[in-house]
Amino acid sequence: MVDSRQHIQEEIGFQATKKRAVKGMAALTGRTFLLQIVSFFGFFLLSVFLNQAEIGLFFAVSELVAILGYFSDIGLAAALIQKKEKPDEREIRSTFTIQEIIVLLSVGTFFILTPVIARFYQIGPAGLWLLRAFLAGFFLASLKTIPSVMLERRLRFDLLVLIEVVETLIFYGLSVFLAWRGFGVISYAWAVLCRGLAGVVMIYLISPWPIGFSFQLRSLKRLLKFGLPFQANTLLAVIKDRLMNVFLWRIIGVSGVGILGWAQKWAQMPLRFAMDPVMKVTFPAFSRLQQDQTRLKKALEFSLFSVAVLAFPLLTGLALMAGPLVRIIPKYQKWETALLPLCLFCFNAAWGAITTPLTNVYNAVGKIKITFKLMILWTVLTWVLTPLLAVKFGFIGAAWALGLIPVSSLIVFYLVYKDFKINVLKTVWPPLLSSLLMGAYLWVVTDRLSFIGWPIIFFLIASGGLVYSLTLFLIARENLLRGVLLLKDSFSSRSEK
Repeated sequence: MVDSRQHIQEEIGFQATKKRAVKGMAALTGRTFLLQIVSFFGFFLLSVFLNQAEIGLFFAVSELVAILGYFSDIGLAAALIQKKEKPDEREIRSTFTIQEIIVLLSVGTFFILTPVIARFYQIGPAGLWLLRAFLAGFFLASLKTIPSVMLERRLRFDLLVLIEVVETLIFYGLSVFLAWRGFGVISYAWAVLCRGLAGVVMIYLISPWPIGFSFQLRSLKRLLKFGLPFQANTLLAVIKDRLMNVFLWRIIGVSGVGILGWAQKWAQMPLRFAMDPVMKVTFPAFSRLQQDQTRLKKALEFSLFSVAVLAFPLLTGLALMAGPLVRIIPKYQKWETALLPLCLFCFNAAWGAITTPLTNVYNAVGKIKITFKLMILWTVLTWVLTPLLAVKFGFIGAAWALGLIPVSSLIVFYLVYKDFKINVLKTVWPPLLSSLLMGAYLWVVTDRLSFIGWPIIFFLIASGGLVYSLTLFLIARENLLRGVLLLKDSFSSRSEK
């Protein structure tokens, strides 16, 4: 009987996995930086041209349609990525067939129910058009699943991010232009449709596959053995996050959703920059290394440290500099009410930056039951505390609940120490301490200033970054040099095409 590790080596060997993973994270970080710049300025301009209710309607409708994505996927795509052996053509086509059947049934049902949904949430004609545009975009996105899986198995995340960059440029470019011209919520509708079409065309040019339909029951059973528990976790994530946002729509109104959505969007930008490259690479990479506990441990420690180095200072700086920025930017003072939720969501995101890689490794090695139990805990806490505080204190109460619930993630630290012998706090304490010192510096300086203008803002950002960098270098020089050497080794190698 051939060792399962040999199958892995046949598709991508360990050295190739390591080098591609590191190169993938570096390439993704660079491209994600460009992506976040586009998203940053795009969302900034949209929140200038649109009011809180229009921003809130976009967030609420997008969450409503995003729920479909989790019900239309029964975990087969993730199972194809996680599968040790290379999937055959019948498995791929069976996955595509099942997914598209579910997608078409879901989209068709939602189209029929749009008038009912519009009456329940009091959505006007523009919002109804936006809802239908999102449904069409959802169908287009489903066509990208198989090409994306093939690229992820080959760890070609550079190509995936290239597509995402183009989609983001189209979405924000068109939506900002139309919002500037006074189209309101309709700006989002046209942008969603054009983004979806462009993404499908690009990914099929880059990663074509012989589209076809099949149904192989034996292969589907093997994939569903991993896929269904995996999707059960994502379903709980939907109930915990997206369904909660839709539920809050009725409690705090569309303007309240807009305030929370604005705060969440800004808090997630540093997280997307720091965590998305690592998450895209580590799930397939951890899956390849699941037979080698020593290397898996080193990979997880490197991932945690890398995410913390980027996420912690960005989130700390955002929480402390958002207030001065909101007050000096023209037409942005309307978002001052969202500053406290922003700080709470930054705190939430800092926990998520560490917890997500930890739960990701459990998924990658097939221990889905652990993450499922954790998701049950977080879902219960979310649905008990958030509506209770939202009813009593409005959007501020909801922000407090959503901001503090992640503290329960301490249980994950214990589990990872028990199962992988990793001390999470020991791994991330250098960037954590450096970020706290940077935050203390920014707090003291801004508190003593009687006037803040753009030159002072730029000085604070630059000097805060210098405080963080110097502190981190002093207390974590060896880890930083090890990471640099690993990057250098990965990019200098000519063995991988």
